[in-house]
Amino acid sequence: MEKTIHIAVVPGPGFSHLVPILQFSKRLVQLHPNFHVTCLIPTLVSPPSASKSILETLPSNINSIFLEPVKPEDLPQGAAIESQIQLIVALSMPSFHQALETLTSRTHFVALVADSSALDALEFAQEFNMLSYIYVPISATTLSWYFYLPILDKETSCEYRDFPEPIKIPGCVPIHGRDLNNLVQDRSSGLYKNFLQRVWRIRLVDGIFINSFLEMETNPIKALKEEGRGYPPVYPVGPIVQTGDDAKGLECVTWLDKQQVGSVLYVSFGSGGTLSQEQITELAYGLELSNHKFLWVVRAPSSLASDAYLSTQNDVDPLQFLPTGFLERTKEQGMVIPSWAPQIQVLGHSSVGGFLTHCGWNSTLESVLNGVPLITWPLFAEQRMNAVLLSEGLKVGVRPRASENGLVERVEIIEVIKRLMEGEEGGKMRKRMHELKEAATNALKEDGSSTKTLSELALKWKSLT
Repeated sequence: MEKTIHIAVVPGPGFSHLVPILQFSKRLVQLHPNFHVTCLIPTLVSPPSASKSILETLPSNINSIFLEPVKPEDLPQGAAIESQIQLIVALSMPSFHQALETLTSRTHFVALVADSSALDALEFAQEFNMLSYIYVPISATTLSWYFYLPILDKETSCEYRDFPEPIKIPGCVPIHGRDLNNLVQDRSSGLYKNFLQRVWRIRLVDGIFINSFLEMETNPIKALKEEGRGYPPVYPVGPIVQTGDDAKGLECVTWLDKQQVGSVLYVSFGSGGTLSQEQITELAYGLELSNHKFLWVVRAPSSLASDAYLSTQNDVDPLQFLPTGFLERTKEQGMVIPSWAPQIQVLGHSSVGGFLTHCGWNSTLESVLNGVPLITWPLFAEQRMNAVLLSEGLKVGVRPRASENGLVERVEIIEVIKRLMEGEEGGKMRKRMHELKEAATNALKEDGSSTKTLSELALKWKSLT
């Protein structure tokens, strides 16, 4: 009987960080059943029900431990979401160290894999004789940018958003400074300096897993693996996404069953994205006046784009923020769902022909695996970088332009919907996305690029026991 190989994983706070590292763990134990994964989870207050329900579906060789919850009063009011996440992780470290001490006193763990927002956890890897890895639920393009940032920081004196030309990151599609990660938009801020320090720390790990695959980001991955750059080994193991549960009987799926193939635009801004009241109104009129079928997941408005990321808005009915008479006027044309939809099933449904998305990397990969082309509408974090990759690099999406006040107006929304859902341009995007879907499926096969990559590393871990 094969010896059990133990590894520990640490997600960042928030559902959209928990899901990717759990899916990575499931993929690992599915391919290598003699592996056992222990997931140590930092949380704010008590874990949300969505997190608990996904943990209940895990196989027996993955178990989870919730670290002592951080209290909301310990976080600074009005701090950026990135700062809150870092602080939740930092405040969870005493509890994490205690848990590791208990676990390693009776079991040998070969590796510690931390989400990129939980880097602090890797400080303990050496103490407990474990190899240290990062799992980054982002694109190879974004990781390339992380590594290129210290060079750019030395060579550039202005704010990146004021840079006249698109920035040429090795192996990547050129990206305007204004489209770079939120964290680097104010170089005098503590947030920027902290991010720069974290990028240097990433170089010190034993390896980095990225949730991408060679055929989707060939050039960025090749650039990351080039000798002489001094980067840690990079392992593309994606696309790893959540698998859907049976959603039959749900009202939105029943509604989709009645629509024509490829006729519906699915609209969702992920698990944490929010729009302002003014933007909700413009989007509503844009959808209505496009005369295309739509399925829209609506969340209550906020002036902060990431407002729902660490909190829930269950006490507010988002439908009350729609324009007067909108639901009545569009009852034959579309369907509006408050807060949540079974996204995997929706994207896999034959009647869905397009996806208006915030360009979160999880949603992007789910769309790729289902071959659904995109309207790219980024909100925060690295989402604008993903939008550039999708619309300008891979050419599987179209990006709406905002007016000077930052609002995407209804006329622009109508135009991008028609570009995606009608005519030659939409057809070309559909064809390219279908090719990407095939490549993604192949990467996960037994002899696929991502499967081989993960198996090679598993062999290395086995040799350490």
